[in-house]
Amino acid sequence: MAGMAHAETLRIATFAAPLSGDGPGLLLRDIQAGDDEQVMAIQNIIARNMPDILVLTDFDYDLDGIALAAFSASLADPYPHLFTLRPNAGLATGLDLNANGRLGEARDAQGYGRFAGDGGMAILSRFPILAGQVTDLSEVLWKDLPDATLPQLAGAPFLSAAVQDQLRLSSTGHWIVPIAVPGGPPLVVMAFDATPPVFDGPEDMNGLRNRDELRLWEHVLEGGFGPAPDSFIIAGNANLDPNGGGGYSQAMADFLAHPSLQDPLPDQATADWPDDGPGDLRVSYVLPSRDWQITGAGVFWPAPDDPDRALIGEDGLAAGPHRLVWVDISR
Repeated sequence: MAGMAHAETLRIATFAAPLSGDGPGLLLRDIQAGDDEQVMAIQNIIARNMPDILVLTDFDYDLDGIALAAFSASLADPYPHLFTLRPNAGLATGLDLNANGRLGEARDAQGYGRFAGDGGMAILSRFPILAGQVTDLSEVLWKDLPDATLPQLAGAPFLSAAVQDQLRLSSTGHWIVPIAVPGGPPLVVMAFDATPPVFDGPEDMNGLRNRDELRLWEHVLEGGFGPAPDSFIIAGNANLDPNGGGGYSQAMADFLAHPSLQDPLPDQATADWPDDGPGDLRVSYVLPSRDWQITGAGVFWPAPDDPDRALIGEDGLAAGPHRLVWVDISR
């Protein structure tokens, strides 16, 4: 499907593809080299599914969007419209966020990151992105979310007052991005990539933050940050399964039942982790608002006997553990 399958159908996808290098500029190096097997696997999966709008949730940011432009240009069918913003991932705070007595570590950034821009987000679109109308909620402080639950340890606040005055809720970002799709008003893409609800201690900082990153969208849908969007799609990596895994699963289940949303893929795993670890979990989502008709949906996870299996490799991990998730919608 090049562009739309027909005049009124849109394919929206999200992919937590590991397009993040071990340092600044290394992703661009790998894209330009043209021989990185993981990058090529990701490119081939995108080409096979051909979404009209694609949200990538693990893509290194650079100020001029050079890596994003290079990645789009490297695709079989490049995207004419690209969007990214500086993520909270890797954004230094100068504070000891995890209270381990050391400064300047990856966990001391606004969101976990080894360098500024590490593992950001990007949107690629066949249709014009209305960048001047974007709402970026990435600077909302965690403490300022209504009914926020900040971590405690031994009955006392885990985060110092200085940290609470600076720490943002979004570990990567929360963007509200209008896109001028044909046949009606703009489609508002609400993109995010939440922190994994693990890798912390008894204070449960990551678990609580992950839940509140999801709750931020609930407040948006209820008009808590200005008028709620009428026609939208939430796309990204919630890092939370409604039925299991780490974190507050019930929060995800409750969110999927929100009256403004449709869930086209209940009980579909989107990540392939080891059975002796997290196992297969549903963590990436594409959730249209109620005004859209869903005409198709899927998780790109070819069976071992499927000819497309070669795209994800014999072990299924050629493009990382996450799968591309797509939904076809029409008005």
